Parts: sequence; structure tokens; C-alpha cells
Amino acid sequence: MNSLVTDSCCQVLCGYANTTSAVQIIRIVNIPNWYFEKVIFPGQRLLFEANLDAELDVYTSRFGQPVLVKQIPAIYLQVEQGSESISGSSTKVMSN
Repeated sequence: MNSLVTDSCCQVLCGYANTTSAVQIIRIVNIPNWYFEKVIFPGQRLLFEANLDAELDVYTSRFGQPVLVKQIPAIYLQVEQGSESISGSSTKVMSN
């Protein structure tokens, strides 16, 4: 898990699952003084903490070049603590 070093009131526990058959790179770059990047293999799931204002960029590779395939606001990736549920390609809000 990666954590933001910011005010905890603005942080949410997020989950992302790569439900594709391709390797993906996920990044959060819209939060000042913080950079998040991970390689996610097909079928892999990841939990991380992010600012409510964060936006997850999902890239895949096409002809050796990264291609942005979607952008997901962190609020749509929020999971309940203690929950096994992690959203994948769909962007649905997990109920609190």
C-alpha cells in the first residue's frame, strides 16, 4: 500500500483491478508533490490510499508506446475498509 502524506480527512482507500488481458500502468499525477505509478498485470488487484481529488490514469502499451485508455476519479475507486470488493474496469461507487 502507498500512502499520501497529507490531511487524512481527504484520503480514501481505493482499489483497482486489471480485468484485461494486457499489462497496464496506473498513475496519479494530478496531486501536487505526490506521484504514484504501478505496473498492474492481468488479473492483479491493488489497494492504495489517495486524495479524494486524485484521478487514476490507466495506460496500456500499443506498439511499445503507452496509450491512455481511461481516467478514473478516486471517488469511483473507493472501497470500504474490510471489504474484499475491488472495482475493475467499471467505475462504480462502492457504498459506505
